[in-house]
Amino acid sequence: MHEKSLIIYFSRIGENYTREGIVDLKVGNTAIAAHIIKDLTNSDIFEVKPLHDYPKNYRECVKVSVQELKEKSRPPLKEYLTDISSYDVIYIGTPIWCGTMPMPMFTQLEKLDFTGKKIKVFVTNEGSGVGNIVNDLKKICKNAASIDSISIIGSEVENSRSLIEEWVRK
Repeated sequence: MHEKSLIIYFSRIGENYTREGIVDLKVGNTAIAAHIIKDLTNSDIFEVKPLHDYPKNYRECVKVSVQELKEKSRPPLKEYLTDISSYDVIYIGTPIWCGTMPMPMFTQLEKLDFTGKKIKVFVTNEGSGVGNIVNDLKKICKNAASIDSISIIGSEVENSRSLIEEWVRK
């Protein structure tokens, strides 16, 4: 049986922190990883887009994300995914913000039923790994069959296809 898969991801363009300093991204790192996975798996894809864009300025974006985390905010989205029942594997792609996912990911994921789904989480970061994301997903994705994760260095994502492919295939 061929498993049907879906990618749900959040990504941000604009100023981003890297090991070399602040860079201006025209395409977000998580979006790049999501499209590599789509190419490898022929998955359907859904981008989580907040109703109100985050500031392009890195420091301003951090201020907003810290405030949202403190408030346990669930920012409204431009569009919602409502049904994942036809999928076997759900890829969840996210940058790490303040040790977890950006709050719009909580907004979206909390609306879905992950019972029996294989969850594969890909997290873009500059060295902080997956942080609390897997633990947070265990709370959100109750009754998931499994949760597997990979940490991808955002500034190296364009050269990470073989790493991602190895993870996808296992």
